Amino acid sequence: MRVLIVEDDSLLQDGLTVGLGLHGIGAEAVGTCADALAALATTPFDAVVLDIMLPDGSGFDVLRALRRSDNAVPVLLLTARDSVADRVRGLDDGADDYLGKPFDLDEVAARLRALRRRAVGRATPTIVWQGLEIDPERQVVLERGESISLSRREFALLKALAERPGVIHSKAELEALLYGWQEEVESNAVEVHIHHLRAKIGRDRIETVRGLGYRAKA
Repeated sequence: MRVLIVEDDSLLQDGLTVGLGLHGIGAEAVGTCADALAALATTPFDAVVLDIMLPDGSGFDVLRALRRSDNAVPVLLLTARDSVADRVRGLDDGADDYLGKPFDLDEVAARLRALRRRAVGRATPTIVWQGLEIDPERQVVLERGESISLSRREFALLKALAERPGVIHSKAELEALLYGWQEEVESNAVEVHIHHLRAKIGRDRIETVRGLGYRAKA
């Protein structure tokens, strides 16, 4: 899961980025409306954590611009402006959830997981696919009750594929999922992670679609 944090407080940026990372949620952070819209126009995210009070405008402006452009990315408003009127305005402008400051990091992570479940049409916290039980909260994979040890990136890759069996994910899409903006990505990084993942869960569960990408077996 990859999340964009839009927050101008550098301490909060760092706290959210590191804290969500401990929950297995990759996060990138920006501090202005302009940077948020630029990032969302060029990079696929699974969710947005959006502050309302930003140096160059309001998070409400970012939210309305997103929805006008038919970008349906789930948005969690996270702000000190926690009046009923602000919550109603945010939800009516297209936000999917609202959480006031101060907040608990575990709750932010749980709300983001819930937004992701709804976005992919999944009702249960655990993904059950091809005999595997994948738990995004605990970052655990079980097969017939036995745990399969995966690296952080292997788990993120498996979760993304297993959430949507039969859907082709391009190499560029998977690179964006696994690596941040500032990270250098080797040309064969996705292939290496797929190779290691197949060695641990079996080759037949992940299919290569030549020239297009990879998909989880339906």
